[in-house]
Amino acid sequence: MTLFGGHKYAPGDLIEVAGQRVRLRVSPRASRVSLRVDQTRREVIASAPSERRLGEAVAFAGQRAAWISAQIRSLPSPQTLEPGGVLDVLGRPHRLEQAASRLKAGFHEDDDGHPVLSAFGEGEAFGRAVVRLLRRHALDVLASRTRLHAKALGQPEPKVAVMDAKGRWGSCRPARRGVFGGPARGDTGSIRYSWRLVLAPFEVADYVVVHECAHLLEANHGPRFWALVRKVCGSEKPSRAWLRLHGARLHGFGREP
Repeated sequence: MTLFGGHKYAPGDLIEVAGQRVRLRVSPRASRVSLRVDQTRREVIASAPSERRLGEAVAFAGQRAAWISAQIRSLPSPQTLEPGGVLDVLGRPHRLEQAASRLKAGFHEDDDGHPVLSAFGEGEAFGRAVVRLLRRHALDVLASRTRLHAKALGQPEPKVAVMDAKGRWGSCRPARRGVFGGPARGDTGSIRYSWRLVLAPFEVADYVVVHECAHLLEANHGPRFWALVRKVCGSEKPSRAWLRLHGARLHGFGREP
């Protein structure tokens, strides 16, 4: 959709400004129209306080065309998954190779000891196979680290799963309490992680594991929570800074525009 005077716009409409995608959104808590960049989808969000003011958001986007164009151009290019490429997995660069069969797909090292990720398929199928292998590897590594850190905090091992979250790295559900205040029988809680943590340096992914394990004991982010985190992994600041700087790139990995 392009800009036409008198057009009635609806939440979710996609317009084009300066050759870039702009999605319209209603934000009832907002007091004015605004623009922000969704780095994951590589588009700009034009928000208005109500649906009847979406036309104002469209006009505002048109006035900021140069800003919109500059913001989208400044985003890092999406990574192409194809044989011969290199992908960082937990801080180690892995060369992408085409596997001769599904049975030969997976993580291994070449004759010189360099990490390799082999996937079976061609074209888009190759990229999808890489993502499946990354998800499986993320579950294995994050479950293992969860087991370790939960034990260090004196907690039983929770159930672990990976998710395809857009904007969060993990979520924790502590064990439910029984009638006498202790953990409900058979319930050890559960933790879900973004599988894209496998694309971060190991120490950053490990910090997120410690963070979520600490929530098994402390559901908030108060002083006692941060004391638990620092007891296990030291200062959280370097890892949090890395996620703020690179998080959008990781969240956008493997997503369709």
